[in-house]
Amino acid sequence: MEKEESRPAEENRPVEDTMVEKKKDSPAEKKESLTNKFKQNPWVLSTIVLGAIVLIMLIGGFSGLTGSAITGGTVGVSGDDAGSSVVNFLNSQTGGGVEFISSEDMGSVYKVTVSYQGKDVPVYATKDGEYYIQGLVPLVDASDSSPTQQTPQPTQTDVPKSDKPVVELFVMAFCPYGTQMEKGMLPVVKELGDKIDFEIKFVNYAMHPTKGEVEEELNQYCIQKEQNDKYLDYLSCFLEDSDGERCLKEIKIDKGKLKICTDKTDKEFDVIKNLEDKSSWSSGRFPKFMIYDADNQKYGVQGSPTLIINGEKSNAGRNAQSILDAICSAFTTEPGECGTDMTSFGNPAPGFGFDTQGGSATSAGCGA
Repeated sequence: MEKEESRPAEENRPVEDTMVEKKKDSPAEKKESLTNKFKQNPWVLSTIVLGAIVLIMLIGGFSGLTGSAITGGTVGVSGDDAGSSVVNFLNSQTGGGVEFISSEDMGSVYKVTVSYQGKDVPVYATKDGEYYIQGLVPLVDASDSSPTQQTPQPTQTDVPKSDKPVVELFVMAFCPYGTQMEKGMLPVVKELGDKIDFEIKFVNYAMHPTKGEVEEELNQYCIQKEQNDKYLDYLSCFLEDSDGERCLKEIKIDKGKLKICTDKTDKEFDVIKNLEDKSSWSSGRFPKFMIYDADNQKYGVQGSPTLIINGEKSNAGRNAQSILDAICSAFTTEPGECGTDMTSFGNPAPGFGFDTQGGSATSAGCGA
């Protein structure tokens, strides 16, 4: 699992590097030069390794994405373990700073999203955890095929009905797919108002601790609990650019009241203690966040986002219209708001920012 594929990176150094200097650098100088290039431009690394992958494919006879040239003929590791291998390799080449965000099973390969220098970068890992690829290029000429349309996942309609549906959305504060669903959820919650019992809850572990995810979730828990009338405005602000400190000021959150709540909650659930005690981290990588642990276990929540309606998991899409339809199917008698057209809100994309569209009703998520 910890294997580092450094040889392809050394063998595929850009041509200009070898032509500028007539004498050969020492191994130490080569390593330092390569590391500096990766730090200055993370795409250099992906280009080099992509070249190595192409060579591997050619040597293996290009047996296709599912053939032995790419996957080794077996599915040997989980998506998150493959992601861990990718991150370990990239950090060994860049000197650190690459962080795992999420993994998604794409069928023949894993899509692994990593964060580097403040940017989320998608790469693709083979299912044996041995290689990674910067991108996938369709083998069918786009000009010869008609445009395809995303088919939304069907909305679950067999949830128990009630006069006032209980809607629980489990997320991680910095999970790009969790924020995607929160952006789709916000206009629905504002439209339905007190006709539903809505609450944002957090998965019982955090996958993005270096971004301040644990502290942000603790803040959001307390704002929602004790300053609930400001919570949706705060969440909308936070989803713009993840600047929680700015939003505390802009939404005029009572910081004194917030601190009393966070201190009390921290003491009750060992929030910061679990963050600082790395020996307690799940899989050795993810700090526990136990405020909603009982609900996580009750519903079998494994990752972000997970939508629960009236106690049942929903496979609703992540746009406002799909979410509204899913919630409204849980009313004993649908209120007039269920007839609202939400299509104008579009399909939010993963990550932060409301100006990003082009998302879809996808099964991608953050989960160990």
